[in-house]
Amino acid sequence: MECYLDNAATTKVDFEAAHLMQEIMLEDYGNTASLHRKGFEAEQHIRKAREILTGILKCKESELIFTSGGTESDNLALIGTYFTSRRRGSHIITTRIEHPAVLQTIEYLKALGASVDFLDVDSEGHIDLEQLENFLTERTLMVSVMHVNNEIGAVEPIAKIGKLIHDRQPDCLFHVDDVQGFGKISLIPRDNHIDLLSVSSHKIHGPKGVGLLYKSERARLSPMIHGGGHQKGYRSGTENVPGVAGFACAASKRYEDIDDAYSHMERLKNVFIDEISELADIKVNGGDVPYIISLSVKGVRAEVLVHALEQKEIYVSAGSACSSNRPQISATLKAIGVEQWQLDSTIRISLSPQTDIEEIRYAAEGIKEAVPGLRRFVRK
Repeated sequence: MECYLDNAATTKVDFEAAHLMQEIMLEDYGNTASLHRKGFEAEQHIRKAREILTGILKCKESELIFTSGGTESDNLALIGTYFTSRRRGSHIITTRIEHPAVLQTIEYLKALGASVDFLDVDSEGHIDLEQLENFLTERTLMVSVMHVNNEIGAVEPIAKIGKLIHDRQPDCLFHVDDVQGFGKISLIPRDNHIDLLSVSSHKIHGPKGVGLLYKSERARLSPMIHGGGHQKGYRSGTENVPGVAGFACAASKRYEDIDDAYSHMERLKNVFIDEISELADIKVNGGDVPYIISLSVKGVRAEVLVHALEQKEIYVSAGSACSSNRPQISATLKAIGVEQWQLDSTIRISLSPQTDIEEIRYAAEGIKEAVPGLRRFVRK
């Protein structure tokens, strides 16, 4: 049987979302900027998508910017804020376990003159609020902390972080990368003192190549893409109507049963951990959420185990999706202080609401079958 457990990398597109996208591509294919009926029909799909997504995030339509995905949203939040407000301050605070879309963007801003402080994390991947408070100054322009870590599933105390930032430095903006949380854990930006929130469609059974950036009214941004003045000038370019509509459709379905889906994935994780515990010398890292399981298997390199499982049609990743095809030492695992052997012997199993119990049991059995033989091969 095919067992796809790499949902933190990407998900299968929801059938209803895919059908809607096909209909738009074949029938309502007009440009939203056109004045004729075809343009109006396309614009109606964008308007409906905005209504759905503002309903989910409890925000205004003017606070949503559609992008090509989480990476662009992170870049727009960080670079757009820096270019607009660097005269007020050029200090940025982030963590050592952010996604490369944040960390590499911050490295770019450092080259332009930004100063950066990195928050440490404990063995479970959680930041220290006292350290954050000590780092905050009047020159702090932005704090960027992801909601759910993409490798180990650590959940940061977003509400406490946001309140601390706005209480101590009211002008400082709070950016949250919510690519791995959106559609699985409800997070309302205004209730959590969030100024900028990045989201991606393809992590929640929507299409690839689309996402959004929530931008509160108090946040000011310089656009990165110019020409045409689309989306109030924040993100020029002909709007991806089928992508946006498919994204909103998938998001709507995820939030209809968000609590039940979370409980379902909790049950799946418990079954998997119980069955896999028969193996010696394994360790689960972090684990605040049920849908991301970081599993270290002593004596077996991650990429070797990934390919061994692939032969059984079990699809997992080595660390995060961003580096699974280019294996490298995980900055997240180093930051949480795992043992040396875990750095190149950790795989990620990631679930979705569509994952079923048969897949989980099949995956656990496949790992139990593969590991002893791979360990014997290594010893030889």
